[in-house]
Amino acid sequence: IDPWHIPLLNTILLVSSSLTLTVAHHALKKNNRGLTQFFMFITLCLGITFLGFQISEYIEAYGDLQLTLTTGVYASTFFLLTWFHGAHVTVGSIILLVIFVRILKGHFTKDSHFGFEAAAWYWHFVDVVWLLLFLFVYIV
Repeated sequence: IDPWHIPLLNTILLVSSSLTLTVAHHALKKNNRGLTQFFMFITLCLGITFLGFQISEYIEAYGDLQLTLTTGVYASTFFLLTWFHGAHVTVGSIILLVIFVRILKGHFTKDSHFGFEAAAWYWHFVDVVWLLLFLFVYIV
């Protein structure tokens, strides 16, 4: 699979989502609710877009490249690792959606927002794992 198309785009999407989440966190700590809401929304959109491109990549891999779980070790490893990561991005997106709704309802303050921080830790971890997958699944 060519790493310089959809995988690179997905890498940019996830790194960008970590940046927008960090901006939302800083805005929350400054009690800027509008900016927090805006950047949380952008973060969610980036995560969901990542999943859409991941599905597109699976369609391309299966249809155009004839990759299946039984094609060989690379194909099996590719689908296993990227699916597992996609499942975690899906869970993370759901978590971020819940956090977004809680932000809209005013559940977090600049001094009390551990739920937001825990969700951010999870999201950043998922992003770092993607960087490793990009390197070892697509490049190496």
